[in-house]
Amino acid sequence: MQELTILLLQRIALLLLCAFLLTRIPSFRYLLDWEINVKTVLSHSAIFGLFGIASTQAGVIFDGERFYSGLWYTSLSGDETLVSSGLVAVVIAGLLGGPAVGLGAGCITAGYTFTLGGHLIAASSLVNPITGFLAGLTARFFSQERVISPFKALFIGMFAPILYMHLFLIFSPRPEETIPFVNAVGVPLVVSNSVGIAIFTAVIRVALEEKEREAAGETRRAFKIAETALPHLRQGLNGRTARELAELLNRELTNVAAVAVTDGERVLAHAGRGAKGHGEGGTLPREEESAGIGETGLRMVSGHERMDCGLPRCPLRAALLIPIFETGEKVGQIILYFQRQQQIRPVEIAFAQGLEKLLSHQLDMIAAEKAKALLQEAELRNLQAQIHPHFLFNTLHLIATLIRVDPTQARRLIVHLGAFMRSSMKLASSSLVPLEQEEQQLKAYLEIVRVRFRGKLDIRYRREEGIEQVPIPPFTLQPLVENSIQHGLKDISDGGLVEIELTRDRKDKRRLQVVIKDNGKGIPPHILPTLGKMPFPSPGGERSGGMGIYNVNQRLIRLFGEEARLCFANRPSGGSIVSFQIPCPVSDERNRGEEVTAHVD
Repeated sequence: MQELTILLLQRIALLLLCAFLLTRIPSFRYLLDWEINVKTVLSHSAIFGLFGIASTQAGVIFDGERFYSGLWYTSLSGDETLVSSGLVAVVIAGLLGGPAVGLGAGCITAGYTFTLGGHLIAASSLVNPITGFLAGLTARFFSQERVISPFKALFIGMFAPILYMHLFLIFSPRPEETIPFVNAVGVPLVVSNSVGIAIFTAVIRVALEEKEREAAGETRRAFKIAETALPHLRQGLNGRTARELAELLNRELTNVAAVAVTDGERVLAHAGRGAKGHGEGGTLPREEESAGIGETGLRMVSGHERMDCGLPRCPLRAALLIPIFETGEKVGQIILYFQRQQQIRPVEIAFAQGLEKLLSHQLDMIAAEKAKALLQEAELRNLQAQIHPHFLFNTLHLIATLIRVDPTQARRLIVHLGAFMRSSMKLASSSLVPLEQEEQQLKAYLEIVRVRFRGKLDIRYRREEGIEQVPIPPFTLQPLVENSIQHGLKDISDGGLVEIELTRDRKDKRRLQVVIKDNGKGIPPHILPTLGKMPFPSPGGERSGGMGIYNVNQRLIRLFGEEARLCFANRPSGGSIVSFQIPCPVSDERNRGEEVTAHVD
């Protein structure tokens, strides 16, 4: 018994070596990923079936008196029985591939066993398909595991030789002779098969974990390189950014002899070996003679002639050509050079494919961000352009009125309007301006208002010191003040008051709060919920009322977010309040208040 156990374990050791080589077959991973279809069932049934045949050939013959082994078995006599580890391959087939693969591998092994003949041929042939099918059904209980654990496989492996021994007893015509045989081979078969199956599953798990760690490492490296390259790509593909990208890749990829970055036609930068023939101004590999890899644009070039550098001792003999796409258009190429074609392993190919997708996706995102920024900028310019004519129309209407009753004041008003227009042209090119420049616009407007509402309007302006440089959208304060004067004080013949306060928020010094109050008639309740959110119908029926307020609100939201939107409310004592908050840099200077009261005579 001890001698038989040792013989079987020796043969299983050789089979485990073959199993290790089996795990290196690339298509084998599809079975482990449970991608089961007709093709994989047939192919893996054949693989495990051949493995079962090899295990059968590695068995030991019992002739009724002794055990012995041979080099190759072609047939057995009627008194000979083959004791082998063929069940190991069949059980593994069922555990990994399910009932279909287990049954297929069992049938192939059983067919070969049947051709050998020998004593108890029925039991030897029948046990293989039954064991493979039952092992596949058992594996379904552990479907959450990619590969069953060796400890579980150890106990499942005991079932197959036990079933084998029972079939021996069932199909034996001479049970009195079979029982001593079962007693002699039962324990060695159980030990060798269960240990072999456990070790087999452990080998597969180790191989898979090794590949997964390698793939995870390459993925992390690709993400790291793509993340590091992002700041350079944002600046566009030019000589400087190409050189930084080439040096980054050459530093991170230790298996690469050199890295080049091109615009598709010429070399922009080269880092590593072979710079004399393939550097800036050098030649590119012949892409028309390259071989495509996979479904992406990745291509491979190998051979001295196809590298086409013209130098007889050029160290670069192979290359991976990684295209760079932006919005579907090829804008450049990264070339990974190698000293030999054999250095281009599946790991390098997988990394290159991942890098191609990451860089192209990042360029698409950058292009989308630029397009979005340009669109927002165009929208802001459009909103500013709409505010300017609105104010200009009101002022020109006032001048036209004054020309008939007070030409002198009309001339003064034209001078103030000219100054306002010159400063407006300077501010129109910016999305944000310092608060002090916006104040100049407001003061120019107040000079114009002074002419119109002489002796009827009082404007009080209070601004906290230290906030002069806070960025604010141009033409923000003037439309809000104009709205309070034109609409809130429309029916007030005397004693009108507008208060403007610009201070840091008491709770959060990082926020600038702007409040504009008036003592007019207030905002109609039916307009209050939608004011600033959309233009509302004017008396003429067109949807143009409140356009100035709407434009200011939209610009604040687009530049600073929803927290900067305009807030409207009616005062209990009469009148309305308009307020908003924008980010304000915290200053170390002491905050002091400055109150400016302008009385319009």
